[in-house]
Amino acid sequence: MQKLEQAELNSRIHYKETGAVWKLSTLFLENIPFTTREILFLCIGTDRSTGDALGPLIGSLLTETRSFPYRVLGTLEEPLHALNIEQTITELAFTHPDAYLVAIDACLGKSDSVGHLLIQDGPLQPGKAVGKELPSVGDIAIKGVVNIGGFMEHSILQSTRLHLSYEMGRTISRALQLAHGRLQSKRVYDTYNQSHYRNSGNEIGYSDLSQAD
Repeated sequence: MQKLEQAELNSRIHYKETGAVWKLSTLFLENIPFTTREILFLCIGTDRSTGDALGPLIGSLLTETRSFPYRVLGTLEEPLHALNIEQTITELAFTHPDAYLVAIDACLGKSDSVGHLLIQDGPLQPGKAVGKELPSVGDIAIKGVVNIGGFMEHSILQSTRLHLSYEMGRTISRALQLAHGRLQSKRVYDTYNQSHYRNSGNEIGYSDLSQAD
C-alpha cells in the first residue's frame, strides 16, 4: 500500500471512464517493453485487507488467464506483502537481473482521486501509507486509489469496499490482457504483410521475366 503523492503522477484514468480498458492498454503498450525485455508483474498487497487486496486480486485474475504468458508474483493464494517482499526482491535481483518489473499496488489519496488508476514511471514504495519501511520496487508502477488517506490508514483499508478493489482490479487485469492481445494481433498482421509483400514482389518479377522472353 502506497500513499499518493501528487508530484509523482504521470497518467491517470478513472476505472469507470468510458474506454478505460482500451486507454489503459494503450498506455501499457507505450510504456512497458513487452517485445524487448523479460517482464515480471509484482502484484503487491494482502488478502487480509479489502483495500490492500487490489494487487493480489489482479495477480489472481492474470494467472487464471492461460493466454497471459508473463510471470506474475502475488495472488490471493500466495500474496506478495510486507513479510516477504524484501526477500522476493533480493531473489529476483539474482534470478532475473535483467527483467523489467511492473509493480502493482493499492494507494490512498484525496477524496476526488478515489477510483483512479495511475501509471507512474519508476518504482513505488510499498507500505508507505501505513508507515512501513519497505524497499522501492518496479521499473514502472501501476497504482489504484482505493480510499482516502491522511489518518487511521489501517482502519481505512479495512473498511474499503471489496467491490471497489475488485472492479478496479478487473479493469487493470483486462487492460493488461488486452495489451497482450493487441501485441499478438500486430505481430500476425506484420507477418502477413511481410509475407504478402514478398509474394507480390515475386509475382511481379516473374511477370517481367516472362515478357522479356
